Amino acid sequence: MQKDSWNGKNLREMFRTGTQLLSVNSSEVNALNVFPVPDGDTGTNMLLTMQSAMVEANLCPDNDASGVAQAMAKGALMGARGNSGVILSQILRGLAQGLEGKKSFSSADIANSLLQASVMADKAVSQPTEGTILTVMREAASAAKAVSSDEIDDLQIVIEAVVNEARESVVRTPDLLPVLRECGVVDAGGQGLCIILEGLLAYLQGKEIDGGEELAARLQANTMVSRTGKVEIEYGYCTEFLLQGTALDLEVMRVKLNEMGEHVLVVGDERTARVHVHTFDPGAILSYGAALGTLHKIKIDNMEEQHREFLVSHAQELPKIEGSISTVTVASGEGLIEVFKSLGATHVVHGGETMNPSVEELLQAVQRVPTDEVIILPNNPDILPTAQQVCEIAEKKVAIVPTRTIMQGITALVAFNFEDDLEANIEAMTEEMAGVRTGRIATAMRSMQYNDLQVKESQVIGFIADELAVAEYTVEETLHQLLERMDITDCEILTVYYGIDIDWAEAEKLFDPIRSQYPNLEIEVVFGGQPHYHYLISAE
Repeated sequence: MQKDSWNGKNLREMFRTGTQLLSVNSSEVNALNVFPVPDGDTGTNMLLTMQSAMVEANLCPDNDASGVAQAMAKGALMGARGNSGVILSQILRGLAQGLEGKKSFSSADIANSLLQASVMADKAVSQPTEGTILTVMREAASAAKAVSSDEIDDLQIVIEAVVNEARESVVRTPDLLPVLRECGVVDAGGQGLCIILEGLLAYLQGKEIDGGEELAARLQANTMVSRTGKVEIEYGYCTEFLLQGTALDLEVMRVKLNEMGEHVLVVGDERTARVHVHTFDPGAILSYGAALGTLHKIKIDNMEEQHREFLVSHAQELPKIEGSISTVTVASGEGLIEVFKSLGATHVVHGGETMNPSVEELLQAVQRVPTDEVIILPNNPDILPTAQQVCEIAEKKVAIVPTRTIMQGITALVAFNFEDDLEANIEAMTEEMAGVRTGRIATAMRSMQYNDLQVKESQVIGFIADELAVAEYTVEETLHQLLERMDITDCEILTVYYGIDIDWAEAEKLFDPIRSQYPNLEIEVVFGGQPHYHYLISAE
């Protein structure tokens, strides 16, 4: 192609192909989760961000390269989800800046734009870390600059250099970031970016998008631990039952059920097992269980129907508030949402692990509340960058209390005083949330080594704040060790939020011995209904 033949249509189709390739492989990127819990969402966040970019690009009325690039940047910003999505939106913003005013572009223009994209990506992070998507973007952009020139205008050669360097850069990420090396994975954001860039090259080469055996093999090699590689079920049916039999093999059951669904939980012993699984075919799950013994307490919920009901219920009129400041918080789980409402949250945005809200969703919540001053509680480190984007583009005065967990969010909201001004509330809420000790309990989805801790698949693992701290074979053992390491002897209140896979009687029974062990500690067990984590623990 001649230099002037690369226009907005070509740019749009390049990134459409990149988005398609990411769509095929997003679950593989999700699997590159540092910790072995089913909350990896980098691939999903990047895909949703790119899909939002392409929706806006499709609405662009002409094939002007600058116009298409600006449209993609706008769409990506509004659709950005999670840390990876926000960084990706800034990459597209930098690309748009590099192509500003250009109806067509050369390979040198693209090389310069990729360098600008790298600069903008670095600016999106307060403390850029090597061994991440930022490193992959910078090294890929440098490779483009090295092979491009005004004399030799070959876009395919430039993008081939970009892709080759991105592939190698991704492989090097564990050498730069020790936590990746310890956990046996490459950086998920870097891998997602590499896939998008490979899609750009596929378009230039005229290749069809099918995932490809070569790419699949490379993705498998980049994850040095076993994983399923399945596409995550979006809705389907949440299927639960109690199975009674003889000589039940829980490990065999887990393996089989993982072939039939997602978010599998099998706990119990050789006579009684509690089963939880998300599936599109609950009948097959029940038939399998019935072949092993007798089924009791069967519960099947249509998750898509529940999601629709949730959206309807949360589209209702906002509560009246006292004072001039509204609070917007993020949570998932029926019980946790009710907790935030009972504490006076003006608006609760549905989201959390695996379902980070977009910039647009948070912005709409901010615009919907009745005051001109708003406090956002993100309650998740991956939602914090999204909230920061809202602060920059909202017409209202928006501030963030940087809560990293649901428990910090609840503690911060308790400290909110409608009679104080915005600055005083931010200071008080931030100080209060910093004093809470938090723990989480989940089931390991794969084996891994983390620092000195050896984790085996299906073990019960415990986190203190963001650190993986305990791995045992029962919830009871994990809980006791976790509380010891949280050092709760000087605490007065312990609040426990049990997840969607736990019932109240089970939770109460688990914490009865803890009441005896810590007689001066007030323990409250509350229904949270959260996915992924059996228990969320807050000690104050």
